[in-house]
Amino acid sequence: MTVAERLTELGLTVPPVAAPVAAYVPAVVSGSHVFTAGQLPFVDGALPVTGKVGGAVDAETATAQARQAALNAIAAVQSVAGSLDRVARVVKVTVFVASDPAFTGQPGVANGASQLVGDVFGDAGMHARSAVGVAVLPLDAPVEVELIVELAD
Repeated sequence: MTVAERLTELGLTVPPVAAPVAAYVPAVVSGSHVFTAGQLPFVDGALPVTGKVGGAVDAETATAQARQAALNAIAAVQSVAGSLDRVARVVKVTVFVASDPAFTGQPGVANGASQLVGDVFGDAGMHARSAVGVAVLPLDAPVEVELIVELAD
């Protein structure tokens, strides 16, 4: 099954690549790897939710936002790889969670991104991961996701 077929089966569409909010590009290829910039959970150019997780944003909402940010990261990969079928392996997922000081559920929030990547890429989506709590993210986003993927020739 192709990645496009999996996306269709999941009811997902790869969105347009989000415009950078500063001086960077959404993704770069170095050798056989794609490194994405941190992707926010934009939907149609806007953040549907803002604030700290464990405060204004509950963990369930943040998990859904991590899923959206991962989909946006997949769009960034596609923009430089041409086809998502070139992804041989998702090497690493990093999820930043803007956290209330008392919030310690970053791994659960990061599962939104990890599960999406696994659903989209199957066995090639098995990855290493970091879930990092931070004080604040750009534009007061609750989550940000980065991917490193290996491309097949």
